[in-house]
Amino acid sequence: MGSDLRIAVDIGGTFTDVVLEEPGRRLTVKLLTTPQRPEEAVLEGMRGILADAGRGFADVAVFIHGTTLATNAVIERRGARTALIATEGFRDVLDIANESRYDQYDLTIEKPQPLTPRALRFTVPERMDVHGRVRLALDEAAVREVAAELKRGGIESVAVAYLHSYANPAHEQRTRDILKAELPSIWVTLSSEVCPEVREYERTSTAVANAYVQPLMDSYLERMQRALKAEGFGGTVYLVTSGGGLTAIDTARRFPVRLVESGPAGGAIFAAEVAARASEKRALSYDMGGTTAKICLIDAYQPHTARLFEVDRSARFMKGSGLPVRIPVIEMVEIGAGGGSIARLDALKRVTVGPESAGAEPGPACYGRGGTRPAVTDANVVLGTIDPADFAGGTIALDRAAAERALDAAIGNELGLSTDMSAFAVYEMVSENMASAARVHAVERGAAIAQYTLIAFGGAAPLHAARVAEKIGVDRVIVPPNAGVGSAVGFLAAPVAFELVRSRYMRVREFDAPDATALLDEMSREARALVLPGARGAPVRERRLAFMRYVGQGHEITVDVPVRALTAADGEAMLQSFERDYAALFERHIPGAAIEILSWSVQVSTEARRPEAARDAVRTAAPPASGRRRVFDGRSGRADEVPVWRREKLPVGAVLAGPAVISEDETSTWISGRFDAHIDAAGCIVMVRKAS
Repeated sequence: MGSDLRIAVDIGGTFTDVVLEEPGRRLTVKLLTTPQRPEEAVLEGMRGILADAGRGFADVAVFIHGTTLATNAVIERRGARTALIATEGFRDVLDIANESRYDQYDLTIEKPQPLTPRALRFTVPERMDVHGRVRLALDEAAVREVAAELKRGGIESVAVAYLHSYANPAHEQRTRDILKAELPSIWVTLSSEVCPEVREYERTSTAVANAYVQPLMDSYLERMQRALKAEGFGGTVYLVTSGGGLTAIDTARRFPVRLVESGPAGGAIFAAEVAARASEKRALSYDMGGTTAKICLIDAYQPHTARLFEVDRSARFMKGSGLPVRIPVIEMVEIGAGGGSIARLDALKRVTVGPESAGAEPGPACYGRGGTRPAVTDANVVLGTIDPADFAGGTIALDRAAAERALDAAIGNELGLSTDMSAFAVYEMVSENMASAARVHAVERGAAIAQYTLIAFGGAAPLHAARVAEKIGVDRVIVPPNAGVGSAVGFLAAPVAFELVRSRYMRVREFDAPDATALLDEMSREARALVLPGARGAPVRERRLAFMRYVGQGHEITVDVPVRALTAADGEAMLQSFERDYAALFERHIPGAAIEILSWSVQVSTEARRPEAARDAVRTAAPPASGRRRVFDGRSGRADEVPVWRREKLPVGAVLAGPAVISEDETSTWISGRFDAHIDAAGCIVMVRKAS
């Protein structure tokens, strides 16, 4: 009966979103996250939504889960007590890093603090060379001595990262065997498994991050599995990875570092689907929830991807100021700007918003749960863009008076501003923060941001999208249906997928086709073993890539490799592809310069079906508004009564002029006076900047 019923859950820092989908029907619910035991909100949401659907846990065929728990554990330093075992002489890899300064002119620069302090880093004699040949045998007695130190130090988890282990993992594997024999309950992460690539610092940092979050994530996932089973669930569980694919729960427990951006990845998939339906080849995904805001560029209906992500940046927009995690990831910029972001005055009496968040406990002042500091949600309540009686479909009653008191105490009284203007200052600053993030992200990718369409979703983004669009020069904004739970909806469209990256060095002019083929075939078998059980008979596709660069350069570009046995002629074809792609990026290539291949990638996934483009809708005047509401406009300095529509009562094709509010259970959309709006054939709210 329930073979087509699927549920997706996204746990955020403030809200937990639950989406139920079966043929012809989609139900959603949004509830506050339970930070101490996140599974409690998940189960509560699932019980409620299944009751609304007249179904039970036994009817659910697929449960898809994404979460920011791993990221939050790193940011808040709530992970396990973790040690590092490195090659003798390389104890300080995490401190030396890559010897760069993310801001070379800042004399008081603060580098990111490693997850493992120096006192918990150990070394043992061993050495592999760059080709994987043993230069110094592993000192097994030294490993046993370290194991004794780990036991005395109460270490829960350990990362093993030896020099050149990507070329030959034998020493790391033997170290794991010894550690598990001496300390059966300890968690062990090998850098050769979690990140088998060159670049010692990034590989070590990724292994440490995996070890740091593994006990926490494994414990949570085990509790979740147990609780689902107790409720009668017998379907399949998938986790969403940072690269936007689904993976089995066993793989997620082994490599939890791949989950650090799972929620935002679902949002990017959701935005790409919206872009495809609207035929928007250039889109800017704007996801603002309760704790963070995420910006992602989408070209030709595909989000941009990367192989390096930085967690916990100490400088908001500065590359190199965070802890590097080398995993496949959808590329985006993330800042601490959400509905729960706290507003305050800095030392110069400037209004500052975030990155600190009120979260779900105690939440913004208007939640009435003990919070006294003003948050972005408080500002929206005072401005009038949020109806206190209709927040989250009326399930959470908001206290406007508490929001006003918090804004006055933190901002208004200090600056001599009215309550309304204090709220507008917070609204304006958080909008500028997001506009700045979008500008930086576009510049880093060489994109002209004004040529893109903004796709806004998440509980808070539709409230700010019009103002952000004004600031960055975007003329078109789309707010899709189910925008408030967009990331969870995106999970339902994600393919079952896994990507492996391994380093194997060779010069293109000395291309070793048999060696490259053997490596890629081995990676293919491993990736397929992880994907095929979850594919459940669905066809899979495979993509192979080579990461290439001119000899001596620091970064690579990707070149597609045929999915077959390679020949010597393929080396020449890869050279030509590299020079063509290099010229497209940098206007010219370097004739005759030596080219090298550093790493290889194999991506195996089920087919992700692109939605069909929606037809144009016949435009008609909107029906009468369901009411009016006082909304304060800080630019004019006055409050006006603006019309309010319920989204479900606006038919396809309905046209309305800003300023206006469109409310729904999951969020509200603010249409500023500089935009008109209509409902397109897919049910999206489309805002278009007025000609004047």
